[in-house]
Amino acid sequence: MSDKYRPHDPEGIYFLTMTVVDWVDLFTRGSYKTVIVDSLRYCQQQKGLVLYAWCLMPSHLHLIAGAAAGHSLSAFLRDFKKHTNRKLLHRIQYEPESRREWLLHRFAFHAARTRRVQDYKLWQDGSHAVQLLTPAFARQKLEYIHHNPVADLTVAAPEHYLYSSAANYAGQAGLLPIEFLD
Repeated sequence: MSDKYRPHDPEGIYFLTMTVVDWVDLFTRGSYKTVIVDSLRYCQQQKGLVLYAWCLMPSHLHLIAGAAAGHSLSAFLRDFKKHTNRKLLHRIQYEPESRREWLLHRFAFHAARTRRVQDYKLWQDGSHAVQLLTPAFARQKLEYIHHNPVADLTVAAPEHYLYSSAANYAGQAGLLPIEFLD
């Protein structure tokens, strides 16, 4: 993977995208979405994640994030993916799931193609980290993240989508606390 899309500046704010292998629409069940929200909240409280914006779509997660002093965004990404991979696979295996066999087959196929993963690989490698160096670029990425569910025809207005920070930016309570971009 190219070094170009890795978070290098420890004080930087980054636009990140984490994608499920094969763009599988995994996040269609509330239980799976809860794993992501709870994991992000934990990382905010315990791992130094500074969350400016987020949006969970069926096949991917967008974040605008940074790391608090003394913490690493790269470490967050590694730990977050590892933890959510394990938690989501457990739920797929032990909760009602009509696509269980197909999902596990896809995730096992991708695990077999890498030495780093033994059984199942849920997330694609990388996170396409792009540093937000200007206010205009940050606003563009913020708008893109929040309008993703509108473009997907899931909601009519960004702030109506529960699994994003659009409500926070509209002056409403969101599922996760965020730091507002200037």
